Amino acid sequence: MTKRNRTGLNIVFLITLFILFAFVTVGCKSKKEESVKRPEISGVKVEPVAVSKVDDIYEVTGTVRSNQTSLVASRVMGVINAVHVREGDFVKQGQLLVTVDDRDAVQRFRAAEMAVEAAKQSQTLAEKTWQRYKKLHEGDVVSRQEMDRVETQKKVADAEYNRVKAMADEAATYLSFTKVTAPVAGRITEKRIDAGSMATPGMPLLVIEGGGSSYIEVSMDAGIGNSVKTGMAVEATIEPENRPVAGIVREIFPAIDPASRTFTTKIGFKDARPRSGLFARVQIPIGKKEVMIVPAQAVVRKGQLTGVYAVDDQGLVTYRLVRTGKSSAAGMEILSGMNANDRIITAGIEKVVDGGVISGEKIK
Repeated sequence: MTKRNRTGLNIVFLITLFILFAFVTVGCKSKKEESVKRPEISGVKVEPVAVSKVDDIYEVTGTVRSNQTSLVASRVMGVINAVHVREGDFVKQGQLLVTVDDRDAVQRFRAAEMAVEAAKQSQTLAEKTWQRYKKLHEGDVVSRQEMDRVETQKKVADAEYNRVKAMADEAATYLSFTKVTAPVAGRITEKRIDAGSMATPGMPLLVIEGGGSSYIEVSMDAGIGNSVKTGMAVEATIEPENRPVAGIVREIFPAIDPASRTFTTKIGFKDARPRSGLFARVQIPIGKKEVMIVPAQAVVRKGQLTGVYAVDDQGLVTYRLVRTGKSSAAGMEILSGMNANDRIITAGIEKVVDGGVISGEKIK
């Protein structure tokens, strides 16, 4: 190899060393600058995540129902002439609700009245005849046989009058059935028929709910049947108010629905009187369980993400995604994303910067 070639190789080698040195220097400088630029965070509170025993809450949905619900139906068949109430109206007991075509009933009642009048005349005549024969019999003018015949005619006339009078009362009662009245005082919650429709006996026309208390009807899984007892205190949330109200397990139906494997339970209210038909969520404590609880203010939501600011042993703060559970007065339940004794920031969240370092704790 010539001297000239050796000189060229040396130059190439030196250039290569220079380039490598420049890369190493820039990398170290970048790391140093990055370490220097990491912001320090102060004025925050760091606490370890503790495991606590809390109530194991079983949540179930249900519907608010009235304690007193009356299905109003007609007792006669006929065309509806008029409906005198609307949904939401408050009615008194005995108030007229629906009028059914009564022309047939009126004719029957009139015929019964005329039959009663005729029977009354016959009864009066028989009474007078008996009075006359009684005086004649006392004077030995008529025989005992004649007296017995007149007495029998009087009894037959009395019986006929009573029979016809009973039929007239029946006709009057039937006529009264064409006027459908409120069986109880309350509010009309449902109207199922309009004027011109045909009413049939037993077919509900209106629904009236009394002004008494109400309850929530829920269906619970058969698996928790042994954990729910009558008299247990529960908490219910009624929509759309969305405010908790105190309740109590009032009644538990023993039968299990074979299709859904659920049983029906009634939840009573202590003070509230919500309207029937509203949607309700009921929370029932069925035992105790160990969970990780963090203060509610420690949970930070960023768009669709939910997380907390975790602090490692070196004081580095990172935003860690978590899956939350139920919220209570004790805090927010953490289902996944954290371990017991992990440190998180619980106060001063507004001062936290993701990737910052807690003041006084240095990164090694």
